[in-house]
Amino acid sequence: MRILVATDSIGAMPSREAGEVIASGWRPGAEVSVLPIGEAGAGFVTAYADLAGIPTSTQVIDGRSVTTGRESSTAVVRVQGSDQGDQRFGIPYQQSSRPIGEAIAAVVRSEPPHRILVDLTGLWVHDAGAGMLAALGAVGDRPLDQGVEGLAGLSQLDLAPARALLGETELIGVVPAAQLDQQLLGLRGITARIGRDVSAEPELMLQTDATLEAFARLASATNAAAPGAGAGGGLGFAVLALGGRLATGPALALTSPKGQVALRQVDLVATGCSVFDFATRGGGVVAAMAEAASAALSPCIVIAGEVVIGSREMRTMGIEAAYAVRESVLDDPRGNVGKAELVATARRVARSWTW
Repeated sequence: MRILVATDSIGAMPSREAGEVIASGWRPGAEVSVLPIGEAGAGFVTAYADLAGIPTSTQVIDGRSVTTGRESSTAVVRVQGSDQGDQRFGIPYQQSSRPIGEAIAAVVRSEPPHRILVDLTGLWVHDAGAGMLAALGAVGDRPLDQGVEGLAGLSQLDLAPARALLGETELIGVVPAAQLDQQLLGLRGITARIGRDVSAEPELMLQTDATLEAFARLASATNAAAPGAGAGGGLGFAVLALGGRLATGPALALTSPKGQVALRQVDLVATGCSVFDFATRGGGVVAAMAEAASAALSPCIVIAGEVVIGSREMRTMGIEAAYAVRESVLDDPRGNVGKAELVATARRVARSWTW
C-alpha cells in the first residue's frame, strides 16, 4: 500500500514534522511518503525549505523578521512586518514594500540563483510593489518608497535597473490561491475592496486608485489588469512587471520532482490542518491535496486538530473522511496539538485505511 502524507502545519508542528508524525500511524506496514507543503503566509517558506533541502536563517531588521535561504539553484524569501498601517482609513497609504525588495536584492547580489520564491503576504502595503522595485534599482520622478501617497504625480519611471539586477533570475511571487485572480485596479481592485470594507471616503478611494493606475501604466501597462496583480497589496503586479510569475505554495510543492514522484500510483492521500471547518475548509493545502488526490484517482482524508464540518460539505471538496485529534480545541485554550495525541489519532485512522 502506497500512502502520501502532505499536511499543513498542525498546531505548533510545521508541515514536515506533522507529516512524519501522521505517517508513523501506517509504518512499517505501508510505503509512506511525506511531502512538506505550505501556503503563502502560513508556513510556505519553512515547508518548501524542508522539501528542497534549503537551509534558512532569520534576522530582525528594523522591526521586521526577514527569512532567507538558498541552495544551488533556488532561494526563498519572506519578510514579516509588524506594521499596522494607518488605522484611520484601514488602508496603509504610507507603508512601503521596500523591505521585501531589499531582501531580494541581498540574495541576488551575493550570488544570483536560478529562481527566487518570494512569499508576498508578510507586509501590509498598498503601493503596488513600488517600494520593492525601488530597492531593486527602479527610479522615478517621485519617491517610490513612501507608500501609495508618495506616488501621486509620478510621470516618469524606469524599471531597467531592476530588471538588470535580476538578470536571468526568475522571480516567483507566492500567494494564497484566493489571491491568484485579485485585480489591482477598478471596482474589483484592492482599493475598492478594502475601501468598501472600512467605509473609506469615496473621493480618497478614487484618488488612490488613480494614483495606482498611473504608476501601473508607467511600470507595465500590459500587466495592470492581469489576474493576481492585486495580490499582496499589489506586490503581485511588481513581480509581473519584472517578468516574473505568480504561484501558490501547494502548486510549487506538487509540481516539484519530489511531488510528482510522490503522487505516482498512490493508494491514499492523507492531509491535515489545525482546524477543519466550514468557513476555511482547512485552508489552501487541504484544498490542493483534495484536488491532487482526485486527479490521481485516490481517496483523500483529513486529520485535523479539530473538525467542525459536515460529511456532505467534505465530500463536495473531494474529502472522503475527516478525523479530529480532540473533540474541541477548547480543551486546550492555546489550541495546541501534542505529538502523542496526533500519533494516537494517526494509528486509529490507519486501522480504518489499510488494505
